[in-house]
Amino acid sequence: MTAAAAIDHATANALEIRNLTKIYKGKGSVPDKLALKGINLDVPRGSFFGLLGPNGAGKSTMINILAGLVNKTSGHARVCGYDIEKDMRQARRALGVVPQELNLDAFFSAREVMEFQAGLYGVPKSRRKTDEILAAMGLTDKADSYARTLSGGMRRRLLVAKAMVHQPEVLILDEPTAGVDIELRQQLWEHIRGLNARGTTIILTTHYLEEAEELCDQIAIINHGEVVACEPTSNLLSKLDAKTVSIVLDQDIDTIPAALLEFNATLTHNRRLSIQYKPSEVSISKILSVISESGLSIADLSTEEPDLEDAFLQMTSSKNR
Repeated sequence: MTAAAAIDHATANALEIRNLTKIYKGKGSVPDKLALKGINLDVPRGSFFGLLGPNGAGKSTMINILAGLVNKTSGHARVCGYDIEKDMRQARRALGVVPQELNLDAFFSAREVMEFQAGLYGVPKSRRKTDEILAAMGLTDKADSYARTLSGGMRRRLLVAKAMVHQPEVLILDEPTAGVDIELRQQLWEHIRGLNARGTTIILTTHYLEEAEELCDQIAIINHGEVVACEPTSNLLSKLDAKTVSIVLDQDIDTIPAALLEFNATLTHNRRLSIQYKPSEVSISKILSVISESGLSIADLSTEEPDLEDAFLQMTSSKNR
């Protein structure tokens, strides 16, 4: 390892990506495809980082470049301070990747898959934690079963276990809970949270937006090969200037009072009004005052905040316009 690499290894970022570009060359009449358009991204050490975007946005291309499976066209990337080309061995050892594809040897048992992977990373037998990791993934009773006999959800969990055999500093989970039932999904996240609490940087791509909202402290949204947003999850949600208030009246009404029409109120039930408003333009107290002035009394009310799905759709649709 070079002296420069040793210094860079002390960086506060688990991933540092600068101007990362990937062009897939076309063949014949098929034009070249620009998959990554100069991505710049920092992932802090110890974070639980969400990487979101629609299919074809460039997420998997970026992950495959970091893992050494795809060659970049230009730009630079570091994993825990190690350049993915100049310090390739150290960079790959610092990284564990759970791919979307179920790429397991059908004729290996779960334990053999783990042991073989540990051997590839040069993990001494005395330091291997095969049984411990399999237990964490709920696969103890399947340790000696062939991979081909496991269900889709079990294979997915085995992929997660496989990625952890060398105890990487950074763990990338590419759609890890696809096909996994709710109970086992919760078990998986409990273990992943534990890894994160002990210092492992977790990078998650998922189409389950509620997972990202619950788990991730920071989120980047990629669309058409570009980063369109990257900030703490709470900040991302706070930028959505929209709320919905649901009001239950103490009496039936047939029509919406004229004064409420300016708030785009809708009557969803004889006693229930739904009003969508922008907090930056109107306050909830103003809406309540207008209701009172209209001669209506409120029996109950609730407000609904925007969620990550709203942010995701807003960010990605803006790039399509």
